[in-house]
Amino acid sequence: MFDFLTSLLHLDYLEGLGNQFPNIIFNHVTLLLIEDINGFKHEFFIRLARSFPLLKCLHICNVESQLSYDFNTFLTDTTQSYSLIEYPHLTSLDVRYANECYLEQFLNETKAYVPCLMELSVVDFHLKKITNNFTREDTRRNCTKVEKLYLLMGSLEHSKDVCHYLPSLKNFV
Repeated sequence: MFDFLTSLLHLDYLEGLGNQFPNIIFNHVTLLLIEDINGFKHEFFIRLARSFPLLKCLHICNVESQLSYDFNTFLTDTTQSYSLIEYPHLTSLDVRYANECYLEQFLNETKAYVPCLMELSVVDFHLKKITNNFTREDTRRNCTKVEKLYLLMGSLEHSKDVCHYLPSLKNFV
C-alpha cells in the first residue's frame, strides 16, 4: 500500500478524479481530468486548488450543476459568499463537457483568480452566456491572457467586444 501511495504522489497526470479524493498534496500533478456523476461544489474546488498546487491543465467532465438554486442567481452573485480560489499556474481549462456553472466558477474573478489562463476549451453559447456576450466585467480579467480558444459547437464572430474581452487571442478553432 505504501508503494502505491508513494507512486501516486509522483505522478504528473491524473484522470478520473471525482468528488472523493484523498487528502494528499499532489506536488507533481500538472494535468488533471476530473469527472463525477454528482456536481462539484465550490468547496471541492477549494480542496482541488490546495491539493494540486502546480496544476497547469484541468479538464472537467460533469454535466451536473454545482448549484442547488437558480443559475441566474449564481451568475449575478458578486458577493464574497464564495471564497476566492487561486490557480496560479493554470494555463489550460477544458469545460467543453461540463455544465456552464463550472465555466462561471473559473472565469468570475469574485470566485477564482486564474492569472495564467492561456487556453480555453468551451461550448460557444456557454461562453457567450457567462460573459454576457463579452460585456461582463466580472469575467473579463480571467480572460485577458487567453491566446487559444477551442469552441465546441457554433462559432465566434470577431467583434469589437470579443477583441476587447480577449485581447491576447491569437487563434480560435
